[in-house]
Amino acid sequence: MIDRTPQVEKAVFVGVIKQGDDPKTINEYMDELEFLAETAGAVCQKRFTQKMVRPDSRSYIHSGKLEEIKLYCEENETDVVIFDDELTPTQLRNIERELNVRILDRTNLILDIFAQRAKTAYAKMQVELAQYQYLLPRLTRMWTHLERQKGGIGMRGPGETQIETDRRIIQQKISKLKEDLKKVDRQMASQRGNRGSLVRISLVGYTNVGKSTLMNLLAKSDVFAENKLFATLDTTVRKVVIENVPFLLSDTVGFIRKLPTQLVEAFKSTLDEVREADILMHVVDISHPNFEDQLRVVNQTLQDIGAINKPVFIVFNKIDNYSYEPYDEFSLTPKETKNYTLDEFKNSWIAKENTPCIFISAKQKLGIDKLRSDLYKMVAEIHAGRYPFDNFLY
Repeated sequence: MIDRTPQVEKAVFVGVIKQGDDPKTINEYMDELEFLAETAGAVCQKRFTQKMVRPDSRSYIHSGKLEEIKLYCEENETDVVIFDDELTPTQLRNIERELNVRILDRTNLILDIFAQRAKTAYAKMQVELAQYQYLLPRLTRMWTHLERQKGGIGMRGPGETQIETDRRIIQQKISKLKEDLKKVDRQMASQRGNRGSLVRISLVGYTNVGKSTLMNLLAKSDVFAENKLFATLDTTVRKVVIENVPFLLSDTVGFIRKLPTQLVEAFKSTLDEVREADILMHVVDISHPNFEDQLRVVNQTLQDIGAINKPVFIVFNKIDNYSYEPYDEFSLTPKETKNYTLDEFKNSWIAKENTPCIFISAKQKLGIDKLRSDLYKMVAEIHAGRYPFDNFLY
């Protein structure tokens, strides 16, 4: 009987600490990269970081560090080396020559996870398009084995010819996928148009902050939720009624730091639900040590897709996991976010922002009644503007 159990791959992670970077932040970034790899089916062997003004244009890191990584990989039978940045085709080619092991960059890793997670035909087409767009400028790297053939009749040219052939095939596939996606986009736009004038709320946020869990709680649905990155790729829309006010609640793909450009482009049509929403419910994992950076990443992505000016309701989730470090009053360092109790943080946030927010735990169902009440008020106000003669609301 054939064993079809997925094999766990042993991975080494590589990151660069640029000038002005906080080493603590780099550790958090590497934690995220390791979590991505774990989601894809790899286990961490070792991490390597190097302080540099900027990444090396030829090999991302300096030759001495490359040699150190090479020795480690040879001694420990490493399967793959993963870099926490998108590598250029030149960098990929040079690093592979030096290390003689499979190399992945952050973009390739995320694309691989998306390929695993895509379930519907639409999501698969979007991921396939992003993969081809990533692959196209890197074709030369895939034919480096031909460089080992030294001269001789018939040995010069087939490599380049094959690259050009593959390039044309991929360009044709990209064109066909774009056309197919346009057809599906028109169908989805028609579906959205048929939903009438119901108020729309869209869940947005960093990946793995609990959007799908919250969706299941509010809509009493069964959207797939898991403690892994990118558990949800396909947009899910459910009708929700709070008291006597109906609205549509949508959940879509989570955002992440350094989200590949190819994916943003490929998933723009899926994110139409976000752009056309009346209210964005921005879910934040308050228990994450780097949640403020995650919040900024989401806001930047919303700006990139043209949805930054929507009314936003911030939901700080996972308060059951929130912890803080007691502040030493005699310390010479200023008080940081990590030193705030939950009550202190609530007050400080409300004091400095006008954006409505709430603190909940979707998993433990803490603060959910208050969340429903706040949503009711927001939706009822928009609903009353659209249906002024619905007196039953008041």
